Amino acid sequence: MATTTLIRGADLVAAPWKNGGGVTREVAAFPLNAGLDTFTWRVSIADVAQAGPFSAFAGIDRTLVLLSGAGMLLDETDGTNDTESSGAHAVKTHALTQPLAIAQFAGEARIDARLVDGATRDFNLMVRRGAAVGETEVWRGATQRTLFADVVLLFCASGSVQVALGGDAQPRALETGDTLRIDTPNALPCVVEGTGALLAISIRYK
Repeated sequence: MATTTLIRGADLVAAPWKNGGGVTREVAAFPLNAGLDTFTWRVSIADVAQAGPFSAFAGIDRTLVLLSGAGMLLDETDGTNDTESSGAHAVKTHALTQPLAIAQFAGEARIDARLVDGATRDFNLMVRRGAAVGETEVWRGATQRTLFADVVLLFCASGSVQVALGGDAQPRALETGDTLRIDTPNALPCVVEGTGALLAISIRYK
């Protein structure tokens, strides 16, 4: 049987980044209460107020989605995560310049962020390579889906939506910043109503 947990955006607690360069709010992680070096997966919201390097997370696959602000340009270089290293040059630039744009990269890659025009907020999925895989989709407006995964998280990125699971008599109402976590959905029907946008995160354990 699927189990659900409603996580309100207003209840999320701010904490400093691993490297101290910004603020993060953890939405959910596995195992429960896992630290930054022990999680199998972690979902969070980050506020980026200034340009600079991202924290290094060796062995982690990362997905970022732009939630608000003019966005960021993420320069991935062939150097190390040592900010004092010289001779590194960009091998790829990930552009997060449109609402709900998605960037994917390895956590051990050296990433330097450039802000387009002021502070931004982004959604961050981190999955430990070899232990699980994660997939991120953007759902806009009303839709009907079938959920297949070990864990699905539906994050309301903008507006508001109503989510009904498996013929629920009472749909769940999600406002911007809220998340509905569904464990072991196993072919669970999902009906979304409303004009908002959802990020649908599907996680499968290996």
